[in-house]
Amino acid sequence: MKGLEGADRRLAHELAAGVLRRQTELDSRLAAHVPRGLGSVPPLIRGVLRLGVYQLSELDRVPAHAAVSTSVDLAREVAGAKAAGFVNAVLRKAGEAHRAVGAVNSPPADSSASSALSARYSHPTWLVERWVERFGAEGTEKLLEWNNRRPALAVQPGRENEAQVRDRFEESGVAFEPAPFGAGLIVKGRSPANLPGYAEGAFIVQDPAQALVVRFADFPSDATVYDACAAPGGKTIAMGRSVRSVIAGEARPSRLPRLAENLARAGSGPAFIVAADASRPPLRHCAAILLDAPCLGTGTFARHPDARWKVNLEALDRLTRRQADLLSACAALIPPGGLLVYSTCSLEPEENAEQIDRFLARSGGFRREPSSGVSLELLSERGDLELLPQRHGMDGAFAARLRRIA
Repeated sequence: MKGLEGADRRLAHELAAGVLRRQTELDSRLAAHVPRGLGSVPPLIRGVLRLGVYQLSELDRVPAHAAVSTSVDLAREVAGAKAAGFVNAVLRKAGEAHRAVGAVNSPPADSSASSALSARYSHPTWLVERWVERFGAEGTEKLLEWNNRRPALAVQPGRENEAQVRDRFEESGVAFEPAPFGAGLIVKGRSPANLPGYAEGAFIVQDPAQALVVRFADFPSDATVYDACAAPGGKTIAMGRSVRSVIAGEARPSRLPRLAENLARAGSGPAFIVAADASRPPLRHCAAILLDAPCLGTGTFARHPDARWKVNLEALDRLTRRQADLLSACAALIPPGGLLVYSTCSLEPEENAEQIDRFLARSGGFRREPSSGVSLELLSERGDLELLPQRHGMDGAFAARLRRIA
């Protein structure tokens, strides 16, 4: 979306995110009008058709003739006149069908609950099946509904405290409300860069779930914390308000500039950036470590609708092995009495509670330790932080506090 500004940028984002959130539904609308099946259509043209039918069925402010003509022009640009004629014919039929019935085809009556939910909310069936087994059909449907909503803009304190940020917003007439569980502010109808205080680093954009992870960690005020997977820097900034200093480690060179930019704009305390892989920590020992591990990210599908089409069981297996390696590497730095906090933005038990169970079984010398930093209703039976979008009204997240006792 580079080069786009204002309304054009917002429309482009709406189109991209909307198509990804409703891909299965859109394909169902299109399939009836492609004689040889949608699978026979080249991927580029399939993408153009999805963009067109999304505008026809979901965006009332885009006239039908404009949705068709812009799609036809795009098809001509990427694939020539023949493709343009094909797109024109399919979209006109799809538009007529939508005006006639106004709804997507229902799944077959004999569809399983998982298949029906997968088709209705455009999520991979294998993942929906897992969630139905864990949350039940009703809970899973609430989760899928959450994933298909436009995410709220949530901000957390940066260089200023929350009271100062509130004052800025009130003076400028910015509409806002408290985030769930008091974890920041939900801002309405604005983009971050247009909010008062953004340039000065008064606040950062961060979902309440990530702010609650830091509160759950509850590191001592005299601690130097190693943030092992720090980019883009939100947790480093949040911890900087309450600890002595933070060492922000990041392995991927492409993410270092953004980490540095965010800390320079909104850093709230001493923080030092280190280009380092958490599997090979740049420290000999550290009594306070936050390992925000790479994960499947199934708790953030509302913010990253494309991710639902990239996840698979092979990736889950690969990530759980990577997480185990990172846990072992970071645990080796913790002296007796030290604290290791492990977190993800995943909903999958293999990456969360089960990962911690395996770590404790193989490593010894650590125990789970409760936290008084968050409400008890956010904790699992084991005492871990467990945030579920359908239950808590925010991104999904998990965290466990591990104290070395020997």
